[in-house]
Amino acid sequence: MVHISDGILAPQIWITGYLITAVILFFTLRKMRADDIPRISIVTSAFFVASLIHVPIGPTSAHLILNGLMGILLGIYSYPAVFIGLLLQALLFQHGGITTLGINAMNMGIPALIAYYLFKIKKNPIMAGISCGVAVFLAVLLTSAVLILSGVEYYEIAILLLTAHIPVALIEAVVSAFVVATLLKVKREVIA
Repeated sequence: MVHISDGILAPQIWITGYLITAVILFFTLRKMRADDIPRISIVTSAFFVASLIHVPIGPTSAHLILNGLMGILLGIYSYPAVFIGLLLQALLFQHGGITTLGINAMNMGIPALIAYYLFKIKKNPIMAGISCGVAVFLAVLLTSAVLILSGVEYYEIAILLLTAHIPVALIEAVVSAFVVATLLKVKREVIA
């Protein structure tokens, strides 16, 4: 559960999340072209569906995040894609919340951008795996940090969240390395 639900965060935290998200969306969306939209839509759909499959772990759950792979495939457009995917999940399935949409987008979108820039260092499957594993870990780390800032009652959940997502980060690293290896061979142009 990398989504934080409504009612958990203090207003100053979720408002800050919206402000940061608005700034990042402004800078990423102003470069978008109409012919980028189909690719962004497909990757956003995969993110949306993969995040709906949850494995319960105590009071939380773990699921694939795919934010690193989004970063590799979409580059700076991964942030708006994360935002749209999270908005749809909040509206349609009550995963996350509306007040926390900005902070949730920040927690998953910034690591997606970091994965994109890490992958640009050396575009190969190993770097893809590293980038995607780092993105998942950073998303969970940011979410845990926000929970810890929200009060002592969330400390245990934050630790459990970190622990539960270590295998997810490893699985996503391996899967992403194979996906990128395949794409580099057959459809190199889909990588940002």
